[in-house]
Order: sequence, then C-alpha cells, then structure tokens
Amino acid sequence: MPARGEPAPPTSAGAGPAPDPEANHPAAAPPANPKPWGGRFAAATDRSVEAFTASIDVDARLVDVDIRASQAHARMLAARGVLTPEEAETLVAGLEEVRRRLKTGEFRLDPALEDVHMNVEHLLARVVGPVAGKLHTGRSRNDQVATDMHLYMKEAIERLIAAVRELQRALLEKAEAHLDVIMPGYTHLQRAQPVLFAHHLLAYFWMLERDAGRLADARKRADWCPLGAAALAGTGFPLDREMVARELGFARVYPNSMDAVSDRDYLLEFLSAGSILAMHLSRLCEELVLWSSEEFGFIELDDAYCTGSSIMPQKKNPDVAELVRAKTGRVYGALFGLLTVLKGLPLTYNRDLQEDKHGVFDALDTLEAALPLCAGMIRTMRVRADRMAAALENDFSAATDLADYLVERGVPFREAHRIVGELVLDCIRQGRRLQDLTADELRARSAHFGPDALERLSPRAVVAARRLYGGTAREAVERQLAEARAMLEEAPEASSGS
Repeated sequence: MPARGEPAPPTSAGAGPAPDPEANHPAAAPPANPKPWGGRFAAATDRSVEAFTASIDVDARLVDVDIRASQAHARMLAARGVLTPEEAETLVAGLEEVRRRLKTGEFRLDPALEDVHMNVEHLLARVVGPVAGKLHTGRSRNDQVATDMHLYMKEAIERLIAAVRELQRALLEKAEAHLDVIMPGYTHLQRAQPVLFAHHLLAYFWMLERDAGRLADARKRADWCPLGAAALAGTGFPLDREMVARELGFARVYPNSMDAVSDRDYLLEFLSAGSILAMHLSRLCEELVLWSSEEFGFIELDDAYCTGSSIMPQKKNPDVAELVRAKTGRVYGALFGLLTVLKGLPLTYNRDLQEDKHGVFDALDTLEAALPLCAGMIRTMRVRADRMAAALENDFSAATDLADYLVERGVPFREAHRIVGELVLDCIRQGRRLQDLTADELRARSAHFGPDALERLSPRAVVAARRLYGGTAREAVERQLAEARAMLEEAPEASSGS
C-alpha cells in the first residue's frame, strides 16, 4: 500500500480522477482504482486492509476545514502562476459546490475512499472534471491533514473556552444570589471552618479561569500553519505559505517542514488542559453528589438533571453529575493514548499519526457536552441554607477562632491550641458544644479568656473575621465577585486572540 505521506506527482489537466459520467447522481460509483496514487501498484488493496486503514468514520468532521484549506491553496497556486486564474476559480467554486451538496445530502462521503481528503477530491472531480487533479499540486496529505486539524482545533478550543465562560457565569450568578448563606468548610471531608457558600462556589470559578487560560494557551500552538510543508521536505513549486496562512487566519507558518507534518504537541497540550478541566468538573460534580444526598442535604438538584430508580420509587439520583465525574477517565485516556502513539515515532510522518484524532475528538465531545450540563445543574439547583446552618450548629468549627482569641492576648499559639483542644474534648465527653460553655468554664482553662470570648463562636463572627483579600468575609467575597465579574466581561476579547 502506498505510504500516506507520498505527495501527488506534478499534475496536468488530465491527471487525477476521471470525470464521472453520473456526476450529478448521488449514488454514483467510486473510482475504479481504489489507490489514488496507484501507478506503483499492480494489485488492489485487500478489503481487510481498506477497512483497517480507513479513517473516514473519524475524520469526516474535518470536511468543512478541508474544503476551506483547499480553496486557500488553489487561490495561492493561481497567485504564484502554478495554476491559471480560471483553473483556480473553477476549483474554488467547485469546492463550494461540494460543500453545498454534502450539506444537502446530494453527496455522501464514501468509506471506500479512505479519508475525508480523498472524498473531497473525488467529489470535486464529479463537479468540475479532470481539473480537480490539479488541486493537489505542491501538497501532500501529510501537510493537508495537519492543516485541517490545526484549523479544526483552533475553532474547537474557542467553543470550549466559551462553554467554560458560561459555567463561570452560572457559578457567579449563584454566588451573588446567595451571598449571605454560610456553610461548613471542609478539610479531609471533616468540618473545618464556616465559609460563605458564595466563597465555596467561587473557588471553582477560579479553577475554571485557569482552565480557560490553559486552553487559550493551547490555541496559540494550534495557530501555526503546516500547509506548504508537503510530505516532509517542502516542495519545488513556488508556493506562498504566508498567503495561505493569512487567508486561513493563522498567526504564523511552521519554520521547519519536518516539524510541521509530524508535530502533534498542540493536541497533547489540548488534551492536557482538557484533562485538568475534566478533573475540575469531576470535583465540582462530586460535591454536587455529596451535597444533594440526604446525609448533607445542602442542595437539591433540579429534576431535569436527575433520574429515578428502576425498583425504588423514592429515589432521585444525581446521574448527570455522576456521569460527568466518570467521563473524566475518557479524557485522561485520550491524553495517555496519544502520548503512547507519539513516544517512539521517528521523524517525520508515520501512519501511526492517523490515531491522533479518535481520542482528541472524543475528549472534545465529552467536554463540550459536560460543561453546559454543569452550568445547568448550578443554575437550577435549590440551595438549602437551613440545612447548612443546622450543620454548623453541631460542630466545633469555631475552635480556631477561640485559639486566635488567646493568641491576641499574648498566649503562644501552640499553648492556645492545646487549651482549646482540651475544651473541645470536654465538650465531646459531655455531649455539649463550644457555644454551650460559660465564661467561667473558659476562664477555668485559661485566665486570658475574657467575657467577650464567647462572641467569637458564632459562624457569622468566624466568617466576618476573615476580611483579608481572598478570605471568606462578606466584604472580601464582594471584592472577589467584582473581580470575577470584570474578568468575565473582558474574557471574550482576551480568549479569541492568538
């Protein structure tokens, strides 16, 4: 079988697929010779090999960017005198007609033609005849597919960033609407210190902000144009690579043709950023699952994002959150799959690189589905402030503030820590809370306790004490909300640049 990387030989008007006598019939047969560059081969490819090597089921989604890149290539060939203006106009218009007929269903992609590139060229021949064979001049499927993937991923990453921003908006809106709600904060999944519910939600806002930054950074590496690198060494035709890059909206061209056709770093970078994003979504969904349980009861997820049980009528299961949590593994798998594909490849193109798309597209589809679902769950969930308040009534989360009270009066922190720890142990043994202690009981442990010490023990006092930047006091969270809102308002312009 011919190597995928072999470029087409210089073509003439008679080269390429023959005109189809049934050019306007959607069921017209594929070319007689299934090997497009078949002069080197005396026998047809075994059908099992065709099935094993075909990629059209995966790369069909590249058809639009493939047509756009081919149109830019045709215009450039005319500008450089490789094609006549009339030939270029015919090819560009023919490609637009192929796009239209594919969209209307008049044309269908044929799995026998192996990939999207050969399908487009074959359909172009049905529309414009033998001149279609000139389109591949100075180009290889190596730089062609690389260009298609770069174009596709630039736009896909922009869509993903927009979806991240929408989830950030949902978190911000829910935080603003519940600014006075206090909940237990946790470490080790044990109640630690009270925090504003808004503060907890905004932690995910800032995780997503970093995710958006990583995705935008990955887009910068996707913004390099490989077209013109041909199979691996460039081409003898006087191509204008910068012209093609400008028309397709690329920031720059690859300076090394071998790197251009073999580079998949930008896909690894996307999958890495996507894996971190998926992990953050999983953490958020884990909390939604916990909070919506009877044991917590902090929120109630909307019925639209839950399912029932096949046997237990009372059940309301957070299946959407659980599936988002589970699908994280698919994104991780795509990253490690592509790393494994690439780890032993010599330069330049190897057919192994055909396997770069399955995982990337699956990870992209997974994230594009999960992000709006998470935004929907956040926007529609009911916050149970009463359950959060009740949880705070029965814990010892104000203990640190009691220790801080002693420190403010000159007691070394380690000594203050011991004193308050003994008070907590007394309460546990007696089935009491810190709030139940009297001023006399506090002074029995340390003469440094004054009558105002008990004022430190309410959840609202604990929250209000943390006024520093990034803290959970209302004024600090209001400042954080304003900063987050300003960032979102500036984000669309910032995320679309290269």
